[in-house]
Amino acid sequence: MDLAVADIQILCMESIVSDIPDTSLPPDHPDAPAPRTGLLAVVTGASSGIGYELARNCVRHGYDLVIAADEPQIEIAAAQLRDEGAEVLALLADLSTPEGVDKVLAALEERRVDELCANAGRGLGHAFLDQDFADIQHVVETNVTGTLHLLHRVGQRMHEAGGGRILITGSIAGFMPGTYQAVYNAPKAFLDSFSYALRHELHGSGVTVTCLMPGATETEFFERADMLDTKLAQSKKDDPAEVARIGFDAMMRGEGEVITGWQNKLRAAIAMVTPADVLAERHRRMAEPRTEEPDAEADQQPPAR
Repeated sequence: MDLAVADIQILCMESIVSDIPDTSLPPDHPDAPAPRTGLLAVVTGASSGIGYELARNCVRHGYDLVIAADEPQIEIAAAQLRDEGAEVLALLADLSTPEGVDKVLAALEERRVDELCANAGRGLGHAFLDQDFADIQHVVETNVTGTLHLLHRVGQRMHEAGGGRILITGSIAGFMPGTYQAVYNAPKAFLDSFSYALRHELHGSGVTVTCLMPGATETEFFERADMLDTKLAQSKKDDPAEVARIGFDAMMRGEGEVITGWQNKLRAAIAMVTPADVLAERHRRMAEPRTEEPDAEADQQPPAR
């Protein structure tokens, strides 16, 4: 090929390339991928809702991720997080079982965990005596037993390493008896209380514990808990992205607790000074399935003690 012709072709190619718009974002742009830090965050229940949004916050702060959930959607969540620039290992694991927790621990190998967002949880609506006991057991083993197992094992690693951050997703539901949601509220009360105790046991160790206590949030929770026919499910709910951002920021600051939203703060404050019997009756009105509502005359009677 003639040298002059080759030079012209090169110049033409350079011209074409130079005309292609640069779609990359500047480093200081809010949507630009964060520079990788080499730090590792573990997020459970990350397939959707608050857990997925917590994982997104980790990505935006440059963390690599190990995410886990007991639903196949975890792979979709992982793909979306990778699109945001993260290195993500997704695990399909039932954290209500020792095998599920062991699967997460095996994936970590010997790597240091810098953040643990213990968010996996299950809900369950309807009257306690009408529920299948296998469903009851699954909620308790997911929300309490599996959560404690993972916290114990990862917490030991953090303590030995001299640092780390733990976020436990509790709930303002833990402040009140959960009529028609009793098997959910009681474990949340456990987690709320447990988080404070663990935080003070770890004081001065370099490991912080934060309890995120949201109210009703716009997630798949109510559908999975079979509560779509309740006033609680049909009421206005909080944005999971905002809930996760508030919780993540509180964890990064090392705060002990955070209740999301002023209305939830007000509800929590009222619950602190309201008799449990009154709270249980209020919760009944919000969480009772429409198919189980008593007639108007019976509804006017005081609750049984």
